[in-house]
Amino acid sequence: MFSLELPPDWSAPREELREATSRAGWRPDLVADAEVALLELFVNAWRHGGSAAPLVVVLIIGSVLRVSVSDQNPLFPAQRDDPDPYAVSGRGLHLVRSLTHRFGTEPRKILQCDFLISRRGRVGTGTATA
Repeated sequence: MFSLELPPDWSAPREELREATSRAGWRPDLVADAEVALLELFVNAWRHGGSAAPLVVVLIIGSVLRVSVSDQNPLFPAQRDDPDPYAVSGRGLHLVRSLTHRFGTEPRKILQCDFLISRRGRVGTGTATA
């Protein structure tokens, strides 16, 4: 018998992100990148943090979109230096790092990432920290 465990519904956080970025006048391709980062952080909090419903906060402060996701597990995610390209999972946080300007954690176990936007679009990607 095959069973599939599905993550909780992330439509409300995704819609919050879409509304915030739409009000800020973001291009659709940048919104799509932000949605991918949000999904990866959300699923990571559910799968590895044991949260049935991870807490998501989406803020736009000036030219920075900050996406924060927290779960109930006090342990921070393990950093994988070189993910296996053939593995079924294990590349989500690397993907978040590649899409964002900053990726890291706060002491209360909040994973967050920042997108820096100018009028012409994304302003390069920076070095991620965690």
